[in-house]
This record gives sequence, C-alpha cells and structure tokens, in this order.
Amino acid sequence: MEGETQQPSAPIQENSSDGPRQISSDRVNRVKKLLFRRMLVGIKDGRFFLGGFYCMDKQGNIILQDAVEYRSTRRSSPSPMEQRCLGLILIPSSCRISCHVDCSVEEQLSLLSLNEKIVALD
Repeated sequence: MEGETQQPSAPIQENSSDGPRQISSDRVNRVKKLLFRRMLVGIKDGRFFLGGFYCMDKQGNIILQDAVEYRSTRRSSPSPMEQRCLGLILIPSSCRISCHVDCSVEEQLSLLSLNEKIVALD
C-alpha cells in the first residue's frame, strides 16, 4: 500500500477537473488512515480473523498482523468458538465476505462514501 499511487486497472469515468489520478490518490489516502487499526474479517467457510490491518493490494487482498483465527466448534464445549494465534496472514479478496474496522462513526461514514464511489465507478 505504501507508495501505491498508480491508477486502478479499471478505467475511471469522472467529470472532475482533478481527473482519475486524484480519485485514486484519495482512495489510497483513506485506506492509509486504517493502517494498524483492529480489523475483523470474515471468510466464506465461517471463520473470522481479528488482527491489525497491515496492508491491502490493488486486488483487494488484505494482510493482518498479530492475527487470531476464530472458528465455530461443533462439539459441546464450554466455549462455542475456538481460537488460535496465527501472526501475519494474507486473506484473499475472493474468500472475504465481511470486513469491520475499529474506528469512529465519522470514519465509518467516510468509508461508506468511499465504497459507494467504488461501486458507482465499476
């Protein structure tokens, strides 16, 4: 993520005097604000990973540091969730179904507007 200032692979159609490069730079700056925040990522097989947001590449793959895996146990045990420490992990965008970041309400609204812009541009 650091030093990533190139345009996304999909063409951007925007009627702005700043042009596509400014839009891409704005996205990178917003994601940089999330660095080292606690992030909870859910994947298709039902597991969740909680860790510090380390980086994201252009394809949307996420790297978490000091990650802990949580998964549901089917056995009758005192705790319905089993956990294990993993360290540094990469979560492919194709596996991800949810992603939550520990941040303020204002930052959450800002992220929602970023998501709406990305959907509108695709």
